[in-house]
Amino acid sequence: MELIAYAAFFLTVAMTYAIICLGLNIQWGQTGLFNVGVAGFVGMGAYVSAALTTPDAIDRIGGFELPILVGWAAAMAAGALLSLGVGVLTLRMRSDYLAITTFGIAVALQLVFQNAESLTGGAFGMAFIPRPFAGMQGEAILFNLANLGVTCAVVLVLYLLLEHLARSPWGRALRAVREDEVAAQALGKNPVYLRLQAFALGGAIMALAGAVQAHFIGFIAPNNYLPMMTFQVWAMLIVGGSGNNRGAILGAVLVWAIWALSGALISELFPADQQARAASLQIVIIGVMLCIILLWRPQGILPEVRSVSRHLGRRKKEQ
Repeated sequence: MELIAYAAFFLTVAMTYAIICLGLNIQWGQTGLFNVGVAGFVGMGAYVSAALTTPDAIDRIGGFELPILVGWAAAMAAGALLSLGVGVLTLRMRSDYLAITTFGIAVALQLVFQNAESLTGGAFGMAFIPRPFAGMQGEAILFNLANLGVTCAVVLVLYLLLEHLARSPWGRALRAVREDEVAAQALGKNPVYLRLQAFALGGAIMALAGAVQAHFIGFIAPNNYLPMMTFQVWAMLIVGGSGNNRGAILGAVLVWAIWALSGALISELFPADQQARAASLQIVIIGVMLCIILLWRPQGILPEVRSVSRHLGRRKKEQ
């Protein structure tokens, strides 16, 4: 029974990372936008949702006790607005400006999470975040399975929506801009406008993931949103397959499994006074795995499927 409860807990966390990967896949996999500030967008969603849904607190602003779904919707709106602000400033410039800006935004937000005690609780974080199915917390198996069902449902809805968008004219326009901006512009597409839409959608999904994760765990702190999270998510997407939504989900589960198992292995092999140093071996393990994957399958385990118009296949059959 304990094994089932842990498996459900592990998969729930993996699904929250899968949501983040789906957001990054829209930005990088579909559009070629290099976002190295993933942790900032995730943290923004987590704090916005927590502030709106937690009970009233004396030492900080917030505590409106709104429903969880309202918090999730507000998190998505905050993530989209942040993305729009960053995009308007940088997407007309070279792509390296976007990377620098997103990294700076993530660092700045982490400092805000750390020091703005009246808004975020500061270094002590925010507790008492309402959890779905809180009445089941006494039954670990039921509680974890119920939360797993919710996160899987969110992943499924996002997957179906993003797959539909990828096959739509809008999705094909994104890939056209990614592959050849000049040719897409010659065909009447607005590259900046399309990139801005994709970046905002990806940021909203990342913020939603932060909100879902916060409500599952019930507590958030600034240390949860360090640049290490950005590294993890990029590793997940690269391993799974950039440009493929199924690959993004697979990569999230696989890399999170390796991360969790390596952490458990380190805690068993090293004494308690050396575990803090030994924890860096997790990064080494993920790095080695990335090298192996890139040598074996440079485009990831499930690479992007290059599609053409269905009308071409129909014409070939008729001939």
